[in-house]
Amino acid sequence: MNAFLERLTSENAAVLLVDHQVGLFTGVRDITVNELKHNVVGLAKAAQALGVPVIHTTTAATSMWGPSIPELLAVLPESQEIHDRSTVNAWHDERVRAAVRATGATKLIIAGISLEVCAAFPAMAALADGYQTYVAVDASGTFSATKREAGIARMQQAGVIVSDYATLMVEILGDNAREVAGEVYGALDMDFGTLLGQVVASYQK
Repeated sequence: MNAFLERLTSENAAVLLVDHQVGLFTGVRDITVNELKHNVVGLAKAAQALGVPVIHTTTAATSMWGPSIPELLAVLPESQEIHDRSTVNAWHDERVRAAVRATGATKLIIAGISLEVCAAFPAMAALADGYQTYVAVDASGTFSATKREAGIARMQQAGVIVSDYATLMVEILGDNAREVAGEVYGALDMDFGTLLGQVVASYQK
């Protein structure tokens, strides 16, 4: 069976957030800054609600690209370790690989700035190391439409699965009867799902 056909679950998945840093956000052109912030924050919140481990990494945070955006830091635990590195490819940092290994995950959901480097490079490298890798393209950003198109094409050629962040999280949710469903949909800004459920329930009484 193709490993990518096996459903994402809280037990087999981890999320890797790569370089959502203030300096890099200033160059993003393929998605609005507000939408990108919304999406990566939603991804982080939904993953935590689902019990999916989140690994957080930056590059040259004290010099070149600055800290992670405050909106992301605000939703991650204060104890969350940030792996700041010098390598272009996050997967080439042993601490990042060790953090992923420690989760026990076999499937890795990645988002990063820039899409064609910070998300694509570790996605392809982790794939080569035996992980099934997914990139949340709308929780990633880059500096031109051409870079976005080329990055997505290269990942697909390599065998990385590309998707939007909400679909990946809903796949992990799996069942709307789970107690965390309302929290997950809230993290995805789909509160209307919970509201509609309440309306339907009231009519069924």
